[in-house]
Amino acid sequence: MTITDDYQPRAEHKFSFGLWTVGNRGRDAFGDFVRAYLSPIEIVSMLAEMGAWGVNLHDNDLVPIDATGAERDCIVRSFKKACADSGIVVPMATVSLFFHPVFRDGAFTANDPEVRAYALQKTMRAMDIGAELGAKIFVLWGGREGVETDACRRADDAIKRLREAVNYLCEYNIERGYGMKFALEAKPNEPRADIYMATTGQYLGFIPTLDHPEMVGVNPEVAHENMAGLNFMHAVAQAWEAGKLFHIDLNDQMPSRFDQDLRFGSSNLKAAFWLVKFLEDVDYEGPRHFDAHAYRTEDYEGVKDFARGCMRTYLILKEKAHRWNADREILGILNEISSSGRGTARVDRYSKEGAAQLLTHVFDKDEILKKRLPYERLDQLTVDMLLGVR
Repeated sequence: MTITDDYQPRAEHKFSFGLWTVGNRGRDAFGDFVRAYLSPIEIVSMLAEMGAWGVNLHDNDLVPIDATGAERDCIVRSFKKACADSGIVVPMATVSLFFHPVFRDGAFTANDPEVRAYALQKTMRAMDIGAELGAKIFVLWGGREGVETDACRRADDAIKRLREAVNYLCEYNIERGYGMKFALEAKPNEPRADIYMATTGQYLGFIPTLDHPEMVGVNPEVAHENMAGLNFMHAVAQAWEAGKLFHIDLNDQMPSRFDQDLRFGSSNLKAAFWLVKFLEDVDYEGPRHFDAHAYRTEDYEGVKDFARGCMRTYLILKEKAHRWNADREILGILNEISSSGRGTARVDRYSKEGAAQLLTHVFDKDEILKKRLPYERLDQLTVDMLLGVR
């Protein structure tokens, strides 16, 4: 294995950014734009300059919501050419079902049947755009699928409506032959007080109830799990173990804050390390998508610093993960805490004979307690490595 020492992004790393990330103009709930508008084609050129591999988009990041068919075709054709000329791919597309006021009560789960129908139409047209650009992943984030008061609808009705919508979109995907995978993205709150599918685990429970569960996975986002104080890497691991990690959104976030979308690794460095280590250990082959924003203080040179920083931090942590896995003392501790020399019966798979052996085995609890579990040392070795003194 060759460990890089330049931390320069390459296509093999599959780093991608959304048009809405590097193109974010710095507007927030309390202040107006601080950066000038960049066209999608200018954003693609910027990403190519920084060494990114891919660009992702909502439908209306590229095509205005009220564009005519001819305008839509011209815009998509020009963008596709710009991507090809710059060597940038479009691995993922998504749909905005949260920005326009028509979605004030949700989209797929809205009480108004006309809103639900429009949401499906808009999503199908966004899938058309994604397919034309070569996207094989389609993310669904239900930003308005929630409530401020549960008086507005029964929560199980909302789940049924969501299921009907995803089933409909799967059939459209099959009928059109797009070959897309859907990645469902959870978030606990904001912009709604409560969003129905608050965690990745809830979506993992929802997916088996669909007509085509093989077509649907998840898109966990660092900030969204951290907002609720959860361990993001654990959510990613569960999704991976279930075969449902179709996409991932990388950023950073302080717990119990508004959705910050900070530069990857800029807030919780050790948590970012465990996440990168997990993705690399399991050979995750999907995009590493940075769904984050530069500080509002920055101009576009600062936005480039932000984007380069996301990729650089990931690559540094990737190298640290390789070193952690090869460290002799760490390996010794891992072997020590996992070994047993007392002839304990195997319990990985049930058998009648194995169960009988287990029932007759005499466990010496006092002797078991003598075994050290040096997690303080193991954690400090990790900290030393991250701080560059090991």
